Amino acid sequence: MPSLRHRLFSLRELVDELAFRAPARLAVTVFACVIGLFAVLLLMPFATADGEGASLVDALFTAVSAVCVTGLVVQDTATYWSLYGQIVILAGIKVGGFGIMTVASLLGMIVSRKIGLTQKLLTASETKTSRLGDVGSLVRVIIITATTLELSIALLLFPRFVVIEGNVGTAAWHSLFYGISAFNNAGFVPTAEGLMPHVGDWTLVLPLALGVFVGALGFPVILNIQRAWPRPGQRWRGWTKKLSLHSKLTVVTSGVLFVVGALLLLVLEWSNPATFGPLALGDKVLASVFAGIMPRSGGFSTVDIGAMHESSWLIQDALMFVGGGSASTAGGIKVTTLAVMLLAIVAEARGDRDIEAFGRRIPRDVLRLSIAVVFTGASIVLVSCVALLQVTDLSLSRVLFEVLSAFATVGLTTGITQDLPDSGKYILALLMFVGRTGAVTVVAVLALRDRRRIVRFPEERPIIG
Repeated sequence: MPSLRHRLFSLRELVDELAFRAPARLAVTVFACVIGLFAVLLLMPFATADGEGASLVDALFTAVSAVCVTGLVVQDTATYWSLYGQIVILAGIKVGGFGIMTVASLLGMIVSRKIGLTQKLLTASETKTSRLGDVGSLVRVIIITATTLELSIALLLFPRFVVIEGNVGTAAWHSLFYGISAFNNAGFVPTAEGLMPHVGDWTLVLPLALGVFVGALGFPVILNIQRAWPRPGQRWRGWTKKLSLHSKLTVVTSGVLFVVGALLLLVLEWSNPATFGPLALGDKVLASVFAGIMPRSGGFSTVDIGAMHESSWLIQDALMFVGGGSASTAGGIKVTTLAVMLLAIVAEARGDRDIEAFGRRIPRDVLRLSIAVVFTGASIVLVSCVALLQVTDLSLSRVLFEVLSAFATVGLTTGITQDLPDSGKYILALLMFVGRTGAVTVVAVLALRDRRRIVRFPEERPIIG
C-alpha cells in the first residue's frame, strides 16, 4: 500500500495540476467542500438546542450563509442552535472570511507544508499582491491582522455586554461572536433579542459599525494603510502618498457611499413610526449611521428592515449591489468596480483619452473587467429574481431585496427568508455561493484568457446611445 507521504505528494500534484489548468474551478471546488464539511457538522443531533437535529435544507443553508459570511438565517441563531452549533457557525464565518483563494492556499500549506508557485499565484490574485515572495508571509499576516481586529472589537464590546448579560462568561462569548461576525461582515446574531433593543446604545452600536466598515475595506487596503501609517516620531504630512491607487479608490468610494446612504435613509425614514420616527434626534442619527454602513455587507440591523419604506429598500438595494472592497469579507461587485465605471464616464464626458485618478492612469483592460463583473452580477440577480418569483407569491420589491442581500452576502432581510419554501431556500443558498465565488471566478477566467493577436480586424464604430 502507498505510504501516507506518497499519498500527500500525489494529492499535492493533483491540486497543483488542477490549479494550473483551472484555478477558478479549484477555488469553487475547495469552497464547496468547506461548505459541505460545515453542513455535515450542523447535521449532528447535538447541533440544535432541542437535540433533535436540523433538516438538510436548514443545515446546508446555514453552512452556506456562514462560510459565505452572509448572515441570512432560516432558524434563529441564538435559540435554535446549541452552543456546539453556534461554535460551528462561528468557525464557518472565520474560515469563510479569509476568502476563497486564501483558504485554498492554507489547505495547500497543510498538505505540502509550504506554498508552491501555483498557490502563490492564486493567493496573489485574491489578495491583489504583486510580489509572489510575500504571499506566504501575507497569509500569516492576514490571519494575525484579522484575529487582532476581531479581538479588538470584542474587547470594546465586552464591558457593555457584562452590564447587559450580568454574566462574565456569557458576555465574553457574545463579545467574541459579535467581534468575529462584525469584522467578517457576517451579520450573525448570537443574542435572542438581536440589536433592536439597543438602537440608541452608542457603546454597542459604534464598535460593530466600525468593525463592519474596516472589514469591508479588504485586506490589501488594511495592510497598505498599516504600512503607510506614520510611526511615532514620523511626520504625518504626505503619508497618504504612500497609499496605492486601489486603497485610495476603496477608501474614498466607501466613504462617499456611506455618507450618501446614511443621509438618504435618515431623510426617508425620519418620520416612519415603525423605524426612526419614535427615536430621539441622537438615536436617529446613530440609527442612520448604522443603517448606512450595514448594506455594504454587514447585515446587522437596529430597526425593523421589513417596516421600512420601499424607497429605503431601493437605496439599500443599490448599496448592497455595490458591496465592499476587493479581497475583503464583503460581497457585491465591489467599490473599485463602481469607481472605475464612474471614472470612465467622467473621462468620456470630458473627452479624455485616458481614465485617470490620483495622478495615475487606469488601464483599459480594467474597465473591460469592470463591465464584465457588473453585467454578470446584474444577470445573476435578474435570473434569481425570476426564479424566486416563480416559487413564491411575494412582491418584486421584497424578492429583489432578498436576492441582492444573498448575492452581495449582506444578510439584511425584510423578514421573508424563514418563511420561504424549501425550493426558495435552495435558490438563496445557491445565490449566496455564486455571489461569494462568482466575481472572483469571472475575473480569474477573463484575466487568464487575455489573448495576444497578431492579425486584427479593421476598426469601425457602431452608434451608441
